[in-house]
Amino acid sequence: MINQYITALVEYGLTTELIKQQDKIYTTNSLLELFQMEEYDETDKCDKALDLEDILNGMLDYAYEQGILKENSIVYRDLFDTKIMGILVSKPSEIIKEFFELYKEDPKKATAYYYKLSQDSDYIRRYRIAKDIKWITKTEYGDIDITINLSKPEKDPKAIAAAKLMKQSGYPKCLLCKENEGYAGRVNHPARQNHRIIPITINNQDWGFQYSPYVYYNEHCIVFNSKHTPMKIDKEAFRKLFDFVKLFPHYFVGSNADLPIVGGSILTHDHFQGGNYEFAMAKAKVEREFKVTKYSDVTAGIVKWPMSVIRLKSKSIDSLIELGDYILTSWRNYTDESAFVYAYSDEHGKLLSKLEISNSTKDELGKYEPHNTITPIARMANGQYELDLVLRNNVTTDEHPFGVYHPHEELHHIKKENIGLIEVMGLAVLPARLKDEMELLKQYILEGKDIESNEEIKKHKDWVDEFLPKYNNITVDNITEIIHDEIGLVFSKVLEHAGVYKRDTLGQDAFLRFIDFLNDNNN
Repeated sequence: MINQYITALVEYGLTTELIKQQDKIYTTNSLLELFQMEEYDETDKCDKALDLEDILNGMLDYAYEQGILKENSIVYRDLFDTKIMGILVSKPSEIIKEFFELYKEDPKKATAYYYKLSQDSDYIRRYRIAKDIKWITKTEYGDIDITINLSKPEKDPKAIAAAKLMKQSGYPKCLLCKENEGYAGRVNHPARQNHRIIPITINNQDWGFQYSPYVYYNEHCIVFNSKHTPMKIDKEAFRKLFDFVKLFPHYFVGSNADLPIVGGSILTHDHFQGGNYEFAMAKAKVEREFKVTKYSDVTAGIVKWPMSVIRLKSKSIDSLIELGDYILTSWRNYTDESAFVYAYSDEHGKLLSKLEISNSTKDELGKYEPHNTITPIARMANGQYELDLVLRNNVTTDEHPFGVYHPHEELHHIKKENIGLIEVMGLAVLPARLKDEMELLKQYILEGKDIESNEEIKKHKDWVDEFLPKYNNITVDNITEIIHDEIGLVFSKVLEHAGVYKRDTLGQDAFLRFIDFLNDNNN
């Protein structure tokens, strides 16, 4: 059978144009070497068409049977099938050359080529992404995207045990470093032989452009600093965002915040995320416009969104960067005790009042723990540049140890993880556990069983008790849609919890106090 799998993979490479006809023998021989084969019969073909997942699974099974693959678990299989696919992918220089030749014609052609390559090479595993459960929930804020993430494989116990015994490696320093390109991987770090990076220049610095292997939305890309340097939201970050938008006007790009709790999962490496997708937040309308003194060429407004979003619009990128920086700097140091917005706490964790901050020296301020930051998103829309500034605060209390502006405990049965850039924009990335929990929950609801009696799903009981009275007739035919809608509504509340200024009158009045502060301090 291995002959058939090799023949099928080479044909796949030709069909997808990963390789050319002139590469056929070379690629075949490279695969024979990998599988330690001395004989090969090209005429031995499979009777039925095989997709890439079938081909790779067949090859992996053979490799394990022959002792080439030492463990038959998901981590080891992923390491080995990436090595297989790496044989079919051209050298970085060739792919970079092709990308920029297409870029001269049209940036859209270049990204379409690169996105297809990233999928055909199995760097983006289409067959796993297809397992993700996705739907849209209508809310008062617009249509929110919901995803139960099933494409990230869980590590198996043997791999976890092996990783603990391994000598700690500092190469690559993290999952975003450019040194991942072509890296063989190890049990605690994914293989990347099939991965290629496009070099770009933003803000006169060398950066890399690649796609996320988990593509939560169309053409989900990652833009990262070529140096392993920490994330920082500042004026230069805004310039980098717009430099990227100028390179790829059909893409939005944004950054996670640069503080724990409200930031992303990797704060140690400066990076952005972008793509060719319009999120619910981007579609949301400005419900209250305002002007900031000295920035007459910028339209500003508060967006109708569960989180606290200021949208800036202008034809001038420089004006957006200057005003964005002014708002960021003002927010970093802004305290409003009546709205429970605290910019700093001292070394003992005490939240500092406005008076205490004003009486502090510059050196003292530098020693305090900061709490205010921003999640920025840049895009081009309707012939203008836009910059969305989402106000964030990572204060914790005894009542809310995970964060005051973080999903509160009553929502943790659905989502308790950090609210990063993707969620901020209106796409819920929910844990894989919900797939089985929701199936079990549907069964209990339909059969009238006691949800609290089941350890796995009893955490959902209060939620179910709350939404069940809304529905007169729950059946096998409509229960999935009901559960999906209710999960979406919970996520809407998650975003409300993460919003610094709540949607009620008190919250919006407090938001306007910050807007007034911007103008009062700018005269």
